[in-house]
Amino acid sequence: MNEQTRKMMVQEMAERGENPPSRYIWKDIHHQPADAPPIPIVYLGHPDEAEQIKAALQSWGMFQVMDCGMTASFLDEVRNVAKEFFQIPMEEKQKYTNLKNGKFHYEGYGNDEVVTDDQVLDWTDRLYLTVQPEDMRKLELWPENPSSFRDVLNEFATKSREMLDYVLKVMAKSLELNEDSFISQFGDRSILDVRFNNYPCCPRPELVNGIKPHSDSSALTIILPDKDVEGLQVMKDGVWVKVTTSPHALILNMGDLMEIMSNGIFKSPVHRVVTNMNKDRISVAFFYTPDGEAEIGPVDGLVSDMRPRLYKNVKPKVYNEIYFPRFLQGKPTIDFFKV
Repeated sequence: MNEQTRKMMVQEMAERGENPPSRYIWKDIHHQPADAPPIPIVYLGHPDEAEQIKAALQSWGMFQVMDCGMTASFLDEVRNVAKEFFQIPMEEKQKYTNLKNGKFHYEGYGNDEVVTDDQVLDWTDRLYLTVQPEDMRKLELWPENPSSFRDVLNEFATKSREMLDYVLKVMAKSLELNEDSFISQFGDRSILDVRFNNYPCCPRPELVNGIKPHSDSSALTIILPDKDVEGLQVMKDGVWVKVTTSPHALILNMGDLMEIMSNGIFKSPVHRVVTNMNKDRISVAFFYTPDGEAEIGPVDGLVSDMRPRLYKNVKPKVYNEIYFPRFLQGKPTIDFFKV
């Protein structure tokens, strides 16, 4: 692992009103998204939920979740603890740094790892934590300020996990499979990671990405977007479109591992985050991934003479070892595992 030194946080540059340094500037960036309707809405528990989910995932790879089992006031509480954490003094946030003795670690507060001299950096600061399994938690990295942070995160994780497991069963039934066909591949120690994202305002938003174009390495991702500031965009039919959502909805996004498990029926969409000239943007994302040692692959019922196997089997741990260095360089990974 390369020796890493603390660089100025994006929040610090934004507070100084500085233009983005060259390391953050993308060439040939196109930030004018096409007009598009809001992404599909799924009402969990509705008689047509399976058909709604199947249609949304085949066309968009993501959908809005309504009736998710979490009240609007609770989702606002999650947003508030995220915002409050990023507002505490920098010195206190650095107690949770993802750099230890010059070594980069995914968990903690900071930025992405710098792996090459020509790597273009994202205009974002983040706090990344493993929440489940509980014995994998590094509680020394869990903020004590705001004081409600840990309780709110615990509740959000529990409710999100319940929703994700429910959606996995509905997805399977939508393809006329046994409801446990997907979830059975997750193993006994499936992983739930959380990422709190801070996208400070940027004086030259047309030059930077909050997060570079990518697809997720997870099986499923839950996104709690900023209620007031848009920024998420998805590639649809070869063009970027703005993701417009209800203020009280969650976004559920397919990851690469689910595209593999569904044998390409459900798509893992390429998406990005753009920044705002005048307003900071906060979001929270949960990444749900099978046990790192579990072997996942296309479900048997989705492979036939009419629809041959499209992907090889892979362990999530192996997938991520390839994915993260390529993510930092803005390169896709899933094609490595095509048959």
